[in-house]
Amino acid sequence: MIIEPYIPYLKQNNYLYSLVILIVFFILSKLMVFISQKIILQLTKKTKTDIDDLIVKRTNKPISLILVLIGFRLALFPLGIKQTILDILENTISSLIIIIVTYIIIAVTDIIIDNWSKKLAEKTESEIDDDLIPLFHRFSRIVISIVGLLFVLPAWGIQIGPLLTSLGIAGVAIAFALQTTLGNIFGGVSIILDKSIKVGDKIKLDADTMGTVMDVGLRSTKINTWDNELITIPNGKLADSKILNFIQPDPSIRIAVDFGVEYGSEAPRVRKVVLDALSKIHNVLRKPEPQIMFMEMADFALKFRALFWVGTFDEKFQTKCVATEEIYNALRKANIGIPFPTRTLHIVNEKARESDTASHRLADCSLPSVARSDF
Repeated sequence: MIIEPYIPYLKQNNYLYSLVILIVFFILSKLMVFISQKIILQLTKKTKTDIDDLIVKRTNKPISLILVLIGFRLALFPLGIKQTILDILENTISSLIIIIVTYIIIAVTDIIIDNWSKKLAEKTESEIDDDLIPLFHRFSRIVISIVGLLFVLPAWGIQIGPLLTSLGIAGVAIAFALQTTLGNIFGGVSIILDKSIKVGDKIKLDADTMGTVMDVGLRSTKINTWDNELITIPNGKLADSKILNFIQPDPSIRIAVDFGVEYGSEAPRVRKVVLDALSKIHNVLRKPEPQIMFMEMADFALKFRALFWVGTFDEKFQTKCVATEEIYNALRKANIGIPFPTRTLHIVNEKARESDTASHRLADCSLPSVARSDF
């Protein structure tokens, strides 16, 4: 190499030797930045993802700074500094390198989380990402920073064993204190990942909780009921509930209308009349085709059920009302009776009953005298 003839002279001058080491590593750091920006970055731009581009941009300068710190640390040895001062300087440089490496890991993690959040936002209309993604950022930064700190402390002679024990006890106490909150947060995460509900869905949880999902937050979900009342449910409870979703897997929904006709009616004719009535309702879907089911020969009527489909849940109740009216009018027009419960009453004349009772008594009283005359 060009500098080989000058190495013996440099070793005789410690300050100059240290300066040369610093300059060499400084040049290497600048060369590192140049290569990453002009060569590596050009190669990463040809890939399908932009994650590698962002990683190169965010990490090239911190890596070059690490090279400068390594050079500074190596430049200390020729100076003959006292061991105590040298240890302090080395510990300081090692701590700075660890801090920079921690920053690089945090930067890479942030890039990965942001890329994941973009894909998540494309698959869902929920606004939970506005709360969830910052939470992931903060959580990852705290965890990585704590790990980095655990690497820094031993360099200064601090034992991390007792500290880890204390952190473990504190973590357990915090976990118990935040058990409900954490349960709701993880419940919200599971809801968005499972895609069980999203904003705009019509759902039913129980007989008293039905409505439209207005918001899926990090801790709770808001449901607007049919009576325009807002219900807020913790996500922990919602994640463990049985959810009836009227919108998924597709928005079409089936309607059932039960009706009865009098005995003696012909089932095929009843089917034809009701199907003709349903065909006049414009928003009743033709596929799947409407069906008329003969369900039961009940006490007072022949029970039928009309089954048909509409395109959306919003059409269900109005269409059911219209269909019920059309079926009623069609049956009446076709002279098919619609029965109602009846009872047969037998009325007894009280005076006739009293006279019959008196006659029976007289007959009973005459029997002993007849018997005596026979003797």
